[in-house]
Amino acid sequence: MQNPFHEGEREVQRLTGQEAIAERNGNIISRRIMGGALPFLAEQTMAVFGSRDAAGQIWASILFGKRGFMTSADGTQVDFDLTTAIVDPGDPFWRNIGDNPSVGGLAIELATRRRLRINGEIARPSEATLQFNVREAFPNCPKYINRREITQSQPSARQESDPLAGQALGTAQALLLQRADTLFIASAHPARGADVSHRGGYPGFVEVLDENHLRFPDYSGNGMFQTFGNLMLDPSAGLVVPDPTSGQILQLTGSAQVVFNTDDPRGVTGGTGRFLLFAIAGWRQTTLPAGITLGRAEYSPFHPRPQGEPSSPSRMA
Repeated sequence: MQNPFHEGEREVQRLTGQEAIAERNGNIISRRIMGGALPFLAEQTMAVFGSRDAAGQIWASILFGKRGFMTSADGTQVDFDLTTAIVDPGDPFWRNIGDNPSVGGLAIELATRRRLRINGEIARPSEATLQFNVREAFPNCPKYINRREITQSQPSARQESDPLAGQALGTAQALLLQRADTLFIASAHPARGADVSHRGGYPGFVEVLDENHLRFPDYSGNGMFQTFGNLMLDPSAGLVVPDPTSGQILQLTGSAQVVFNTDDPRGVTGGTGRFLLFAIAGWRQTTLPAGITLGRAEYSPFHPRPQGEPSSPSRMA
């Protein structure tokens, strides 16, 4: 793909001095899913989406399904069989794709720390099908992914839940975020559309500053800065945080600001000095689908360990 980066991405690459590494790594971005990744896609039981609602707010959503619920014949289109997926009809994603078909997608296998980014246009030709036309696709480094098994025990095809919602965090939502070790962030470019990415760390890497503000670090990576590049042009963003402890999923929508060259006396950024500040406009909390279990985490050895904190065990409930 020629010139894969938009103006926001190039600006962050310039600010961080990573133009050269971004240019090298940009060669992995393609207009179709590479043939070698198609079997991986068909093995997955979890996809994450980023979408924008009619008011302009961005949401991140998780869709679980039986193995084989997403497939691609030639890498130009991904087909989702919703009869073998667990659909939560109240998730903003289903309404959003009717207003704006531009979607960011992520197929991720936590147990093997593999992931594939897929961005493009989505359609729902029937109640039982999603069609995702690929605009760009590329693999991502597994470096900061915490290993975790996802098991399914006769999950229902429909998620029936009575969600909680609010504009400011309550105690339960704050505690969920404080023990999080994995989240997903959705953002969007005004013309190129939505994108969704993974973030991981030790529990506590998400700081709850107050009932409407969060902060989490940005580690060194591939230098492409898709998320940060989008946020330079449009601060709208969404987070989704799965919580094995409570069996809940927390979705947040709001705005995000990238902060560079920040004092980091505890070393939580691993030397980058970069943080993301997230201002919460609203949240939605649901129960994990019946039959879905998120296993114990094995933390990535690459996470920066805050200075002055004792070593943590490699596995944690």
